[in-house]
Amino acid sequence: MTEGSGLRGRSVALIGAGNMGVALLEGWAAQNEIGAVSIVEPQPSQRLQELCAAHGYALNGAAAPRDAVVLAVKPQALQAGAAAAAPYVGRETVVASILAGKRIADIAALLPAPAIVRAMPNTPAAIGRGVTGAFPSAGVSADQRALADALLGAVGAVEWVDDEALIDAVTAVSGSGPAYVFYFAECLAAAGAEAGLPAALAARLARATIEGAGELMRRQAETSPDELRRRVTSPGGTTAAALEVLEAPDGLAGLMRRAVAAAKRRAGELSG
Repeated sequence: MTEGSGLRGRSVALIGAGNMGVALLEGWAAQNEIGAVSIVEPQPSQRLQELCAAHGYALNGAAAPRDAVVLAVKPQALQAGAAAAAPYVGRETVVASILAGKRIADIAALLPAPAIVRAMPNTPAAIGRGVTGAFPSAGVSADQRALADALLGAVGAVEWVDDEALIDAVTAVSGSGPAYVFYFAECLAAAGAEAGLPAALAARLARATIEGAGELMRRQAETSPDELRRRVTSPGGTTAAALEVLEAPDGLAGLMRRAVAAAKRRAGELSG
């Protein structure tokens, strides 16, 4: 997570404050450094109203150019979102878009902004444990990139790519990835129930196992996943027997390649 003075004294406009927008606001509020936040959201949630009241954020108020504008409307609302964002965009404004499937060219066609960052966060941002892939347009300065990094990094890690086309792959891996993990938990629980465990117990075991393995991987970040896997795999043991199935030619690796390829292909289709 980004720390330090990257947000100190900066002015930001958030266009759209649904789940991801509110997650960003909570991340910014926790850092308590932003100079001013303006929010455009026609249907503010109770949580949004509470955040605005607690931190002095301006909700649906007067507009003026800001250091950064974050577009967080639904992709199909881009045109309306861009119209709402326009009064906040000045010559030095960096626009960060988290709209899935919308390219920098799509944003630039609607907003007079030379500095645009296309970003793809994921849902664990809601608990400050997200990861965001980002790509800057040619007009983004080093300072603007640092500001965008701080804004996006308030809810987790930020990984910058050097080709906008790679955002489709980011979407396929981390953007959609939480759903893959949740489905794995479902399948592991179902397999446990089929093996004879009570369904509720199998679900608890599957969930706790995935939570614990993920935390172990986080805490031992210097150790590769394959090394962690080897450490719990005794030759000829139960784990080895299961991995023999998962590592078969038609096993998990091939399945994940096909799944990520399908998600990437669909992301490209949505991007036009």
